[in-house]
Amino acid sequence: MATRAMNPARALSDASPRPYWLDDPARPPACPALVGDDHCDLLVVGGGYSGLWTALLAKERDPGRDVVLIEAQEAGWAASGRNGGFCAASLTHGWANGAARWPAELTALEDLGRRNLDAIGATVARYGIDCDFERTGEIDVATAPHQVHELREAADKAASLGVSGHEFLDRDAVRAEVASPTFLAGLWNRTGVAMVHPARLAWGLKRACLRLGVRIHEHTPGSDLTARRGGVAVRTPYGRVLARRAALATNAFPPLVRRLRSYVAPVYDYALMTEPLTAGQLASVGWRRRQGLSDSANHFHYFRLTADNRVLWGGYDIVYRYGGGVRAEYDHHPATYRRLAGHFFRCFPQLEGVRFTHTWGGAIDTCSRFSAFFGTAQRGRVAYALGYTGLGVGASRFGAEVMLDLLAGRSTERTRLEMVRSKPLPFPPEPVRSLGIGITQWAMTRADENGGRRNLWLRALDRVGLGFDS
Repeated sequence: MATRAMNPARALSDASPRPYWLDDPARPPACPALVGDDHCDLLVVGGGYSGLWTALLAKERDPGRDVVLIEAQEAGWAASGRNGGFCAASLTHGWANGAARWPAELTALEDLGRRNLDAIGATVARYGIDCDFERTGEIDVATAPHQVHELREAADKAASLGVSGHEFLDRDAVRAEVASPTFLAGLWNRTGVAMVHPARLAWGLKRACLRLGVRIHEHTPGSDLTARRGGVAVRTPYGRVLARRAALATNAFPPLVRRLRSYVAPVYDYALMTEPLTAGQLASVGWRRRQGLSDSANHFHYFRLTADNRVLWGGYDIVYRYGGGVRAEYDHHPATYRRLAGHFFRCFPQLEGVRFTHTWGGAIDTCSRFSAFFGTAQRGRVAYALGYTGLGVGASRFGAEVMLDLLAGRSTERTRLEMVRSKPLPFPPEPVRSLGIGITQWAMTRADENGGRRNLWLRALDRVGLGFDS
């Protein structure tokens, strides 16, 4: 036991290098690849949450609409099956980001976000999706003295802006919820976050789409989006899809509309999953209300319990690869796994001896404003929603609604938002992009080490609206 405490990497020795969520016998069989030419009213490119919600909502809005969805691998295979399962109401990567960027719209954005999360819960119930949906809320925890002050200020500001459901917890109160010697305070968002099994949510949406008549083709990557009379065409390895309208839901992968590529930078995030905790181990931690948690550093961890009382532990390192490639070999980063294991046992020393069963990573589609952006191309025949920056489990449903509104040419409470009508600042080309991201990562580390004080570089980014703070 003592050796394991000195070398936490020993707990990784039996871990399977694959996403825990996807390593599940409930995984549905793949739909056949597209062969030949096909025609439809709406083509959805991408089989993650954004694409699945778009296809499902399109059929719910108009059951007679002919909808085809193509996916390069299998539904839920990428970010939708690899994330932490935090399904948040926020559409803006937290209310503070929304207040900083769209203060006049904050009340509307918060209301739309709550309604969106309610609608996700209702869809899960309506279609009988078995995804362990739990409306537990989330606690942001302070692990350094300056973060206690920041969380208290955040609670006061949320109250002053009318953002409900946030409760400040002092050291004793937060440790009464989840016992860690590193926790100094907390800010509990009581109602704005649900925990889900992310892959089962994606698979449940896939089954619901099929039930409503969506034609899904997996192992069918799309390329070469071109205009054609009355619509667009997308080439696939064995054919084409000819569609009146198309919705692009490609996440961190290169958008089919080339001009969008400067707006998205794929970064890699990594996670560990423990074996199920025993009753005694779980009692030593508490966690009776099963909230999601994250700490308040720039390089932060996120963690939560699964239905069978495993602990998912992820975050901290965010890795950008020169050129912004998305490749299978980037899905694993042993140095990060070792670092995360050490951090886990520092947070929960009472869990010494627990083993990790799975390690994995995946790409996040980050953009410079940390929340999704939207728009159209090909004279309104193509819509897109990109840039969720790791908070797309819930917000992707809202993005699907926006894309369908834009394709219909409708003015709605969603499409009238400045958030929807504006774009983030693009990232610069290489090598400036890599250099800038590297300097920013270094500056955020320095801020964590210096009481949260942001240096000239980070303050300059704040002034131009890049706002790297997580």
